[in-house]
Amino acid sequence: LQAMPQGGDLRIRLGSAGDHQIVVEFADTGYGIVSEHLDKIFEPFFSTKDNGDGTGLGLSISYRIVRNHGGRIEAESTVGGGSVFSVLLPAYQRPAMMQNAQC
Repeated sequence: LQAMPQGGDLRIRLGSAGDHQIVVEFADTGYGIVSEHLDKIFEPFFSTKDNGDGTGLGLSISYRIVRNHGGRIEAESTVGGGSVFSVLLPAYQRPAMMQNAQC
């Protein structure tokens, strides 16, 4: 909503990356993020919004949740061309002794 106030496209894609890793990709056609900010976007309280328009905690909380689940978030962006956020999470693996069990 904030990246595309006049509307645009938001694509969500699900796939796999390598062995036992799930990728959820969010791509938009919004404003994009300037390169000097890209390495700061996951820091708590970092925001480019005017005062009162947010706390700068959304991406840092998301980053922490994903990290606590053994994953990572990657971001790519082009000013005027949108952004792509990729959430990579380990896929569930059934313990070896349960793989042969009848459920």
